[in-house]
Amino acid sequence: MGRPPQPSGETVKCKTGPLDIVFVIDSSRSVRPFEFETMRRFLIDIIQNLEVGPNATRVGVIQYSSQVQNIFSLKTFFKRADMEKAINSIVPLAQGTMTGLAIQYAMNLAFTVQEGARPLHKKIPRVVVIVTDGRPQDRVTEVAAQARDAGIEIYAVGVQRADMNSLRAMASHPLEEHVFLVESFDLIQQFGIQFQDKLCASDICNGIDHGCEFKCVSTVGSYHCICPEGQQLHADGKTCNKCKSGHVDLVLVIDGSKSVRPQNFELVKQFVNQIVDFLDVSPHGTRVGLVQYSSRVRTEFPLNQYKTAEDIKKAVLRVEYMEKGTMTGLALKHMLEHSFSEAEGARPLSQNIPRIGLVFTDGRSQDDLSEWARKAKESGITMFAVGVGKAVEEELREIASEPVEQHFSYSADFSTMTHIVDNLKVNICPGRCWQGLNAWLESLLKRVT
Repeated sequence: MGRPPQPSGETVKCKTGPLDIVFVIDSSRSVRPFEFETMRRFLIDIIQNLEVGPNATRVGVIQYSSQVQNIFSLKTFFKRADMEKAINSIVPLAQGTMTGLAIQYAMNLAFTVQEGARPLHKKIPRVVVIVTDGRPQDRVTEVAAQARDAGIEIYAVGVQRADMNSLRAMASHPLEEHVFLVESFDLIQQFGIQFQDKLCASDICNGIDHGCEFKCVSTVGSYHCICPEGQQLHADGKTCNKCKSGHVDLVLVIDGSKSVRPQNFELVKQFVNQIVDFLDVSPHGTRVGLVQYSSRVRTEFPLNQYKTAEDIKKAVLRVEYMEKGTMTGLALKHMLEHSFSEAEGARPLSQNIPRIGLVFTDGRSQDDLSEWARKAKESGITMFAVGVGKAVEEELREIASEPVEQHFSYSADFSTMTHIVDNLKVNICPGRCWQGLNAWLESLLKRVT
């Protein structure tokens, strides 16, 4: 939006304004000794560029593996040399990767007034920087959401083997400013220079009259305004308005094969209804159809059957689990030839109503799906592929539209599906033809246990 005036003659490397910042460092067994040394150096480099002090930035450091260890709290040190000495003394725990436990510790203990955090009424930003190299072995989605709701801004830094899905599940929004993936530990110090710029810019909103109706978000040397979920930023870049999803014909194709199992199929139905909750369903707005498949394909309801979200949700709950095989190719053929036909409620192509197919599967297809995935996309249907458990990435990519990375998602666990709707953001608005679904599905099911 704008760049604030730059001070002249400034000699401080990084003048952030006061922050309460806690570094949460993964010291699990997958982090090899020499890799932990580079992580140690990364921490020290960042702290050396902060203006620390009791009335400036306070710093805490936590390490975790199967347990959490407080290295020093926000009230412990106010000199960089003392912090550096404590960091150099860290002995890695070298066990599991309980990232959710570490976030909970930061929220419930590290950011208490007793541990040195400034009281909330002082409006000192609370920041967590999580540095990890692997997939969490516990649930992070709910606890990270609780931490963010408590006013903690979370940066998720993944190194080498880190799971991008998990990083996105933990980080604050906008994700592109809070999620970082560093290719190797060798590059983490180089990345640290860029990350320092993030922290250096963190007080811009506090130092200017930004005029944001809802919230100001600082970026490197600049800032922008954001709106609550369900609202869109006006053209002035400051005020917000309600927005409804654009007109869309959406067909959800869900896997009802035996491998899903009954209890997980109920979670799939919840997943469908969470999507429906967000939509502006009406005959002239968004239409929704549902198809289930196993060894055969069954239309649960076509696009033209239900006119309200409430009726669709009731119908979804009545859907009975099919079991048996996984004929994903047959399901795609059915979707193309029947579900998106005008006879079943799809609006004519001449009306330019976006057609979106969302395929959900938990395993390898027992038939060839490549031909019908290609034909669906060639017909103008935007295809999204969501895989869980034993779903095959190669098949998900074959189903997904281009760019593939934005049109397929994977999660290892069914239980994560019930927590994905808070990733639905305001991009799904008239005139955008559901392009915002790309960003949503990029984070869909990326909250892992």
